[in-house]
Amino acid sequence: MTATAKPIRLSRHFSTAFQLQTLLLPIRRPEISQQNTALTEDFCGQVLDKYPNIRTLKKLHSRIFFDQNLRSNASLGIKLMRVYAACGETDVTRHIFDEFPDKNIIFFNVMIRSYVNNHMYKDAFLVYKNMSSYNISPDHYTFPCILKACSCSGFNNLSVGLQIHASVVKFGLDSNLFVGNCLVAMYGKCGCLVEARQVLDDMPCRDVVSWNSMVAGYAQNGHFNDALGVCREMELVRLKPNAGTMASLLPAVTSTSSSNVLFVEEMFMKLDKESLVSWNVMIAVYVNNSMATEAVELYSQMESRGIEPDAVTIASILPACGDLSALLLGRKIHEYVERKRLRPNLSLENALVDMYSKCGCLREARKVFDGMQCRDVVTWTSMISAYGKNGQGCNAVALFSKMKDLGVTPDSIAFVSVLSACSHAGLLDEGQYCFKLMTNKYGIVPRLEHIACMVDLLGRAGQVDEAYDFIKQLPMEPNERVWGALLSACRVHSNMTIGLVAADRLFQLVPEQAGYYVLLSNIYAKAGRWEEVTTIRSIMKDRGIKKVPGISNVELDRQVHTFLAGDQLHPQSKEIYEELDVLLRKMKEAGYVAETDSALHDVEEEDKENHLAVHSEKLAIAFAIINTTPGTPIRITKNLRVCGDCHIAAKLISKIAAREIILRDANRFHHFQNGVCSCGDYCAFVILSAHDFAIGKYGNALRVPSAETLKTTWLKRIKSEVSLQSKDIDRVDYNRLPYNCRDMDNNKSRALINFLVSSPPRTVFHQSVDVSSYHKNLKCLADLFDSVIEDFGPEIVVQIIVDNPFNFTG
Repeated sequence: MTATAKPIRLSRHFSTAFQLQTLLLPIRRPEISQQNTALTEDFCGQVLDKYPNIRTLKKLHSRIFFDQNLRSNASLGIKLMRVYAACGETDVTRHIFDEFPDKNIIFFNVMIRSYVNNHMYKDAFLVYKNMSSYNISPDHYTFPCILKACSCSGFNNLSVGLQIHASVVKFGLDSNLFVGNCLVAMYGKCGCLVEARQVLDDMPCRDVVSWNSMVAGYAQNGHFNDALGVCREMELVRLKPNAGTMASLLPAVTSTSSSNVLFVEEMFMKLDKESLVSWNVMIAVYVNNSMATEAVELYSQMESRGIEPDAVTIASILPACGDLSALLLGRKIHEYVERKRLRPNLSLENALVDMYSKCGCLREARKVFDGMQCRDVVTWTSMISAYGKNGQGCNAVALFSKMKDLGVTPDSIAFVSVLSACSHAGLLDEGQYCFKLMTNKYGIVPRLEHIACMVDLLGRAGQVDEAYDFIKQLPMEPNERVWGALLSACRVHSNMTIGLVAADRLFQLVPEQAGYYVLLSNIYAKAGRWEEVTTIRSIMKDRGIKKVPGISNVELDRQVHTFLAGDQLHPQSKEIYEELDVLLRKMKEAGYVAETDSALHDVEEEDKENHLAVHSEKLAIAFAIINTTPGTPIRITKNLRVCGDCHIAAKLISKIAAREIILRDANRFHHFQNGVCSCGDYCAFVILSAHDFAIGKYGNALRVPSAETLKTTWLKRIKSEVSLQSKDIDRVDYNRLPYNCRDMDNNKSRALINFLVSSPPRTVFHQSVDVSSYHKNLKCLADLFDSVIEDFGPEIVVQIIVDNPFNFTG
């Protein structure tokens, strides 16, 4: 229907010929006499039907503009609007719209679609409302566009959607398939699932899009079982799901049940394997459900079929590469990205940063980060988290400060990353400052994730009582992570009183979580209370609670190899165990003694050692050594925290085999190189429970004071006097000690004891001393130091330090 009325004018739009000319600049007015061929409607229509680039479009438009007949041609006007709308030129599209006094329904539909596609939803609704002033009724092309606007982020106006639904009924279009599908989608996106289902059920005719819209509505609102139920309904009415069905399921397929994943797999198997969308969705389903191995295998199948991945595929598979530390595959995918010029792409580049950081490749992660043209808060957070998990807390804090200086506002997740980084690095002051900054400057209300980080930070610093007080002052009920962090701190610092409180709350919150039973058992074991240890393990057995098995992964030739403790199923099992025996013999020659003190007391010592010798990470390391060339870094991923014995073993193997070993456990990265670990041996403080430290001319122990501390304090004193007098103990510069020795009285003392026992490998222990009383005060430590120097002489002690400097480097 057409009608005559005044043009619609909005305050920021113009309709004069002069203003339209300015939009077409710098194209000058063409000299008609110089044109060889006069323009015709057919010629202009053919050019516009091919959707030319913006420069060609403006050249053609400038000639049409100065030809009165062509300029007033409604058909050409509509085509010009469509092409300009496709180019995102909404202002020019609006000018052309306003130039035509006699508008039909097509003009309005094109204008509404232009606004909706360019996210100008309020303008689209204003044009829709003004249709009535021209006596033009909306049709089955109008309603789908305006319904889409009602459910888009930034507008999401359900009340407008309800009005439009009423208009749909008024104009008799409620039985239209296309309009009905859009109504289902609109209600689903607005969270009105009952209304969406009612529309679907009332539709006289439904196609696969109708059902997919309902599936998407349930999935987007977290009703995964209902979404799967709709998929099963489709099969009952003999309607075959398509790739769009799988894509609709994706929002809900996160941490779902194995049976649901199996259903999606069965759906995938029935689909056309040439559709990239279905492959992308299935890969995303695996990744979202922590099935990284399956995701990588499916990606390899896709490659073997000759299906080229797109940016969506890459952004989906890279997290799986990171989870498995599949660096070779990740690098190959990165090369593909560069070859296909898929950058810049923010989500893809964020995935690259995350993948490299999870593989422990900070340099490569930072290189991608620095090369990005655009970064969002997710980018900064990923890089901050990477530094934190790799033990570089100072770099994490520095990057966080740079992010703020550049005007990027940190969000809640960014603060979780920087607080976690401070916790891992023992940066107590910095962590407390960031926590106050989050609440005071940015007005972010602390969530339990932030609380857990602060409890962990205080606990690692030895302030267990303060951590418990912090929890008691919370306005909300602490969750598993908060109490778990406190229990871990109690394990480190042998605080049984608070540990029992934390354990009791955890057993109420997560009674089936085996890890917390084990932590409490270890607290009892450390205190020698073996009856309680037996009781806890009996409770676990009676309740059917089993420890999560330790699993270690290592990548070789783009294939991920998985090992469990005592695993003998690998094809190279014989060679692996032979190599492990060789390594164990060399480790013992270097002074290695298996850490068996936290095991049950009624188990034979030899059985304890045999069990420790075949832990999954040791098998993975042996496998990597026999299958890679000397000097090649070894990358291991473990699902649980590395045990103290494996931590000591990895340090020794890194020196014996001259290999860098990068081990990512459930908490952080450990970079072992030349007998030293990047974590500062905090892991060992967490796990080791022995009260006996070997004291002798040679031996291996935990990381000790820095080289500078030794040089400026201890060595001078030893050289000048035969013994260190107790009165001189206060001269020790504790500020130079590594973080695990700061602010922890017990750990300070233990670090000094370790100084006495650290020495080159291939050593015979001189004697064993129970240090449980020595570490209670510095006077006892000084006495112990004096006795060791008296036994060995100052020259030998100095030589131990000089010969073994790698133990003292920060």
